[in-house]
Amino acid sequence: MGALWMLAAGFLFGCMGVLVKLGAGQFSSAELVFYRSAFGLLFVLPLLRSNGLTTPHWRGHLWRGLSGTVAMMLFFYCITTLPLATAITLNYTSSLFLTGLTLLAFRDKLHWPLTATLLLGFAGIVLLLHPTLERDQLIPGLLGLLSGLLAGFALFNVRQLGVLGEPAARVVFYFNLTATLFTAVWLLLDRELHAPTLATLPLLLGLGASATFAQLAMTRAYRLGATAVVSVLAYSTIAFAALFGMWLWDETLPLSGWAGMALIISSGVIALRLTPKH
Repeated sequence: MGALWMLAAGFLFGCMGVLVKLGAGQFSSAELVFYRSAFGLLFVLPLLRSNGLTTPHWRGHLWRGLSGTVAMMLFFYCITTLPLATAITLNYTSSLFLTGLTLLAFRDKLHWPLTATLLLGFAGIVLLLHPTLERDQLIPGLLGLLSGLLAGFALFNVRQLGVLGEPAARVVFYFNLTATLFTAVWLLLDRELHAPTLATLPLLLGLGASATFAQLAMTRAYRLGATAVVSVLAYSTIAFAALFGMWLWDETLPLSGWAGMALIISSGVIALRLTPKH
């Protein structure tokens, strides 16, 4: 069941990427994050009846919300400017950064197998960025890598909140709330907000639904399945994104780009297994 839940999450995250790319013609990245989070609140609120909103760990939720929101804004921007599979792969370097953050936070020693794994992952990043992206796409590629770093911070906070006993629905709710408020202020200062229309409302509702249920499915997968299996299947999002990109936009990558993606996925899975558990 854990494996099936993670495959469902991977498919839904891939659908979210498609909806972001489709919505880029009508909305900015900040607007897409705002609507994704605001509509996400509508889907997660009914799930809070048994858990409630009260929490003593508001600082953890705040840091997870802020780092995750900025990561998502950068991620959505990259989806609109890069091939879908490339943007999602760069965001999924979060597992490599999560490993580094865990080592720093708990002052663990960096042994050679883990060192080699991290170097392998960053070699994959170089392969994916250098030959795959044109010069005008290099900046979005680096911003995608930054989204992976910030997503690593967010995942670290999620892991800590889980250790503290925070239920998944509450974590998802406070993330959506923080993202909604942050992007609302951003858009007010920027004075850029396109209201939904009857034509775009289904897209925005689908964006909020796919992202929220993907997060919940991923949480359920880690709760029910073996971590080693589930962590491998988490990268199914990249496979779904590649298929969607080829089907909808005829996106292709050179062989070196696929090799870079394979290195990033492999090193991410191995790093998660080698990281000391706390």
